[in-house]
Amino acid sequence: MQTDSTDEQQPTAEAASPVKSETLNSIEQLSEPSAGVPMSPRQTAAASAGAVQQQQQQPPQRHRENTPLLQAQESAASETEGEVDLTGCSHYADDAEFAALIRETLRAIELGVNPERIYQGSSGSYFVRDSSGKKIGVFKPKDEEPYGRLNPKWTKWMHKMCCPCCFGRSCLVPNQGYLSEAGASIVDHKLGLGIVPNTKVVRLACEVFNYTPVDRVKARTKRNLATRLPSVGRRFHRINLPPKVGSFQTFMDGYKDADYWLSRFETEPLPQSVNEEFQYQFEKLVVLDYLIRNTDRGNDNWLISYGKPEIEAQDDSDPAIDSGLVDELGDDWGIVQQPKISLAAIDNGLAFPFKHPDQWRAYPFHWAWLPQAKAPFSDRIKELVLPRLADMRFVQSLCDELVCLFRTDRGYDRATCERQMDVLRGQALNLTKAMRDCLSPVQLVQLPVLTMERTRSRTGASGSNASDDQQHQQQPFTYRAKYYKRPFFSCC
Repeated sequence: MQTDSTDEQQPTAEAASPVKSETLNSIEQLSEPSAGVPMSPRQTAAASAGAVQQQQQQPPQRHRENTPLLQAQESAASETEGEVDLTGCSHYADDAEFAALIRETLRAIELGVNPERIYQGSSGSYFVRDSSGKKIGVFKPKDEEPYGRLNPKWTKWMHKMCCPCCFGRSCLVPNQGYLSEAGASIVDHKLGLGIVPNTKVVRLACEVFNYTPVDRVKARTKRNLATRLPSVGRRFHRINLPPKVGSFQTFMDGYKDADYWLSRFETEPLPQSVNEEFQYQFEKLVVLDYLIRNTDRGNDNWLISYGKPEIEAQDDSDPAIDSGLVDELGDDWGIVQQPKISLAAIDNGLAFPFKHPDQWRAYPFHWAWLPQAKAPFSDRIKELVLPRLADMRFVQSLCDELVCLFRTDRGYDRATCERQMDVLRGQALNLTKAMRDCLSPVQLVQLPVLTMERTRSRTGASGSNASDDQQHQQQPFTYRAKYYKRPFFSCC
């Protein structure tokens, strides 16, 4: 879910002047007569033309500083040795709308419209704006996550210093929240839920991000050298601040925290049709959170957009309208438009655990206490997700796509990632059982939790003459359910 800039930067006058001066100097040197050997005008012209041709034939140097940030095929992280190609698995090259969003972001940063830090929350996240100042996305760098080394929020630092025994979440892979954000978007897209804003992994650089003093001094020194000594500056791999890898999520305009609307709905009940649509949207949230085992889903990190009923004025000349009724009602009349309600699931960075919470913190789903969680799953949500979740091949294809995303991280561990997929397969099995048994979301979270471990069968091609690699590929998978015991005491 990029390299250094969007469009190749045009060389400045200072950077281009040394090339021109070197060409002129070479022409002057060749046109000058040697000591005691005068040159004819024809020889002087030939020497000048030869110098210009030699200068033009030199292959242009491709400086990595001028490499565009948005590349579909090339590695975004190949500029520094040992980094992983992040653009290959982010797949935003195939998403024209998201690619245009990133280009607009980079253009705004070049124009000085920098992202704005979000002061809510426990991590370093930023509102990204376009060139006109409108919010278009939310960027969350990896190293500024709640447990990242460059987190600008002092609350987590105090937590780590004062209470290290309770620091972090033992069931989650540390510093992979940006992958969790992008992974939730993949799950949402595969299931057709449509409640997670488009989220992918990108690389951005901006001076408002939290960098170490060393990085800022290095960038400032390189810029000064490049300005004063352009020939030296062209040798740098990167002049500006290093880009940060993180998740970029599309900004949802017109949405408010669920707490705001839930309290309003208690005093202003929804119409029947709108209430049914809200129940359907809520069940989508339940499916998403339960499948990815979100450990941080409160009513403050999912959003609701609700458009109240509006009266649309009608034209008296419409033949479909009874003229007698118009005369009776007068001029002030109209048709009440049906209100619309939609839901957005944000803040999915603390999901995809490699084990179920088995300590004193249970990380419950806070939506389980809402009235909507007491109603059984509707037929509408069953028709949407049940055929897919009941097919183990679909679930495994979803796991394979998530593994492709997770392995882009430099700290990727195959065994840990496989355990994450075991949890997801177990959640899918429980979710399928709850829908088939007509259970409600609150009954779903009370089911015994389990994992589905995948192993290769020892039977199959063992008796053939095939090679070991072919036998390994032909061996079918087997799944084994393993139930977890809930902790004796748990809270929040």
